[in-house]
Amino acid sequence: MQLQDVTQRFLFEEADVRGELVSLDQSYREVLAKHEYPESVKALLGEMLAAAVLLSTAIKFDGLLILQARSSGPLSMLMVECSSAQEVRGIARYADDITGESLSALMPDGVLAITIDPDQGQRYQGIVALEGATLADALNSYFENSEQLPTRFRLLADGRIARGFMLQALPADRQPDPQQRDAVWQHLNVLADTLTAEELMALDNQTLLHRLYHQEDVRLFDPVAAIFKCSCSAERSGNALVSLGREDALALLDERGGEVEVDCQFCNARYCFDRDALEGLFEAAEEHARGLH
Repeated sequence: MQLQDVTQRFLFEEADVRGELVSLDQSYREVLAKHEYPESVKALLGEMLAAAVLLSTAIKFDGLLILQARSSGPLSMLMVECSSAQEVRGIARYADDITGESLSALMPDGVLAITIDPDQGQRYQGIVALEGATLADALNSYFENSEQLPTRFRLLADGRIARGFMLQALPADRQPDPQQRDAVWQHLNVLADTLTAEELMALDNQTLLHRLYHQEDVRLFDPVAAIFKCSCSAERSGNALVSLGREDALALLDERGGEVEVDCQFCNARYCFDRDALEGLFEAAEEHARGLH
């Protein structure tokens, strides 16, 4: 398979079901290159990156989709963001003596929050327990137990490539009969179960779909690029300092010898502010506040 960073939609012409396939290569490696992660963390972070891209394609919005998993285990936090333009970034927090490979060993009693933060409109968050053998199992449970459309996930990552497969039932259109819709949904899921891990990691999208659904009428749409892009900036870092308040920010400046550094946890970029820059930030913030009144 030619490695590339794309997400690609497919649609069953005679059923109310759509799907999505995602492949992350360079973007996944760029996320991993920012930190020294153990192999087990690399794999789970890759699965979460693929899941975020799949979820972002299932929701029509302009903004940010955030997946954040927390636990009391050796892998305490995983966080991935995917924009509506399929720009991804991610980070993990783990204990130095981390052991274990499985989701339950790494993140026992874990919780996954799915947040949609649109550019316009209200923020939405759903929460699900990290139950099941895999992250895909937890996402499958979330959609089963919520009011969402029935959705099925398959996720794999090996520290080099991250792959994701999603099937999603659509509102009744081609098949108004509920029993027929349910039968077709079950049939397509049974076929999806025959997909091996090796095939998901090795086959290109067209070959993979032919392997699973050669007897179905499936339309494969053009691929959409996914890239690594961090949303940090000097402006955002400055806003974080302004949120401390002038007194505390200046005290921090004096404590640090006349320069405050703000590091981005995702990409390790560093933003530096001296006294003049800091005073300028507060003056701009005060001017903006006056303009609102």
